[in-house]
Amino acid sequence: MTRVAAIDCGTNSVRLLIADIEPGAGGGRLTDVERRMEIVRLGEGVDETGRLAPAALERTFTAMRGYAELIERHGSGAGHGPIKTRVVATSATRDAANRNDFVRGVVDIFGVVPEVISGDEEAELSFTGATRELAELRPARPYLVVDIGGGSTEFVLGSSSADASRSIDIGCVRMTERHLKDDPPSPQQISNAAADIDAALAAVRERVPVDEARTLVGLAGSVTTVAGIALDLPEYDPSRIHLSRITATQVHDVTRRLLHATRAERAGIGVMHPGRVDVIGAGALILDRIMREYGFGAVVVSEHDILDGIAWSLL
Repeated sequence: MTRVAAIDCGTNSVRLLIADIEPGAGGGRLTDVERRMEIVRLGEGVDETGRLAPAALERTFTAMRGYAELIERHGSGAGHGPIKTRVVATSATRDAANRNDFVRGVVDIFGVVPEVISGDEEAELSFTGATRELAELRPARPYLVVDIGGGSTEFVLGSSSADASRSIDIGCVRMTERHLKDDPPSPQQISNAAADIDAALAAVRERVPVDEARTLVGLAGSVTTVAGIALDLPEYDPSRIHLSRITATQVHDVTRRLLHATRAERAGIGVMHPGRVDVIGAGALILDRIMREYGFGAVVVSEHDILDGIAWSLL
């Protein structure tokens, strides 16, 4: 048994997974010790300025300091010794001219250099995290794994490993800042966002044979929140959402509801995390357009994603 700590720093959130991993013939077993998420909006304004804002950096570092205390508590403090730790940063940090400010802060907090990974590596880690435990459902292969983030969305096609992948710069934060400016957004703003997303999805086809996929697997907070709303959950329940199957009609209905709701109405939805209220409409629209453009009748929703892939990589 190996205890590891994985930190995923995206455009909208920073997440921690402390887990015990046991290797095995069937791929092994990952058992959560701690799983945390904080909305820090690291990528706020990056699409416009090309830089990480000082306030966004400080929000991120504050969350990370709390994570470092948890790693210490579950490592040396629990008699396990230092935990092997990996910090991965994705879209917002890739795009920022001052990303060295971020790197220095992470080294100060965790004592490890964060890896600003490529979109292709992000896709591979997401695929590993999402598909390790799908075998028991026996969904048709190959899978198209879609990870809708704040700044980018990763697409990866494969059966047991990633065969083709592409990262594109459409994400819930980026699309909100670029298009969905009113409360609620106007029909023209929604139309412009959809056109932007559709153009990016056409580019994905150039590298990923999406028509070969038999099962769509959706990851990350936008997808899980849409699933929670579709399931009419009174509050967010990962055990109910994980590996649920949501139809294209349900996704479309939830997307329409979110895009026509005011901020106050979205905030009142039971499963809604406060940090997703402003960007969930764009995240839902991305998922809706993916299912429409690629012809999927349903999406299998996974609570396990790149964070779990980072943990597995430490084994």
